Amino acid sequence: MKRRSFIKETTTVCTGLGLSTVSCTQAQINNDKPFEVYVTMNEEKVSFHSAVIKEKIKIIHIADTHLYMDDERGLPFKSYSNRMAKAYNQTKHFKTNTSTNPQKAFEETLAYAKQVNADVITLIGDIFSFPSELAIEWVISKIKATGIPYIYIAGNHDWHYEGMEGKLALLRDQWIEKRLMPLYQGNNPLMASYDIKGIKFLAIDNSTYEINDEQLRFFSEQVSYGMPVVLLIHIPMYAPGKKISYGCGNPFWGAKTDRNYELERRPKWPENGHTKTTFEFYKKVFDSPNLIGIFTGHIHKNSIEFIKGKPQIVSDDNASGAYLDVDFIPMEQEYKNII
Repeated sequence: MKRRSFIKETTTVCTGLGLSTVSCTQAQINNDKPFEVYVTMNEEKVSFHSAVIKEKIKIIHIADTHLYMDDERGLPFKSYSNRMAKAYNQTKHFKTNTSTNPQKAFEETLAYAKQVNADVITLIGDIFSFPSELAIEWVISKIKATGIPYIYIAGNHDWHYEGMEGKLALLRDQWIEKRLMPLYQGNNPLMASYDIKGIKFLAIDNSTYEINDEQLRFFSEQVSYGMPVVLLIHIPMYAPGKKISYGCGNPFWGAKTDRNYELERRPKWPENGHTKTTFEFYKKVFDSPNLIGIFTGHIHKNSIEFIKGKPQIVSDDNASGAYLDVDFIPMEQEYKNII
């Protein structure tokens, strides 16, 4: 059986960038009781154990590689890419503290994914420091060479040329269309569902810190099918006590707390903070009984937060070689007997 055969991609209706992705693989299930999940984390190793997990799944989770290579095609955009092209040229490896760089780190992580026979690789944003055609082509060629299925969702740097005028949501659409589209493998770039061995992985783009109405409807529909759900987003959901960069659904996010808009040469966050839709999404996520976990990046530091009992796991940056090695494991019968 080919490795890709266990990923059942959703039915997709194409309408330009406003693709609509709908899963028809499961009958809707009414289930108000939260799924019981036991989560352990030891450095980059993460394990989910639950009776709702039917088959073992291994995920290698990658975020924030910040690849910066470019060629002559990038010369007209050099004034927009200059700062980020220098930001991660040399890094320190997250384990050995020896010198490394994003390109080497990405290749080593893909080699590790092959070594452990990963079922899926998740690329959860800021794989690129700016939308370089060379870097995008390089990633596609490298990940295809592994033979491992992958899921991609954009981060705030993947599509951002610093200083380019325009609203962030429109710039995101523009550079997804012009550069990033091949990474989505025909799926909706802003929202897509992947059914993998009985777990529904939802990749939702929150790289502007906001959620739009279509994404909220999509998430609501997908969780209504009753399957165990894992949410993949770049920017972490708000967690009390965490800094402002845990910014999706953060009640303190807005113009008054935006410290980096001048450095990043982008529009300042809105005076009134998040939209009502973004807050509704936040509530829906943490009120969904079948949501078993959230995986994110953006922060460049490993962490785990439990928000209303739901684990949110943040990955350290792949620019320094970091990744998450995640196992979803059916509950052992011996353990079932004591709970």
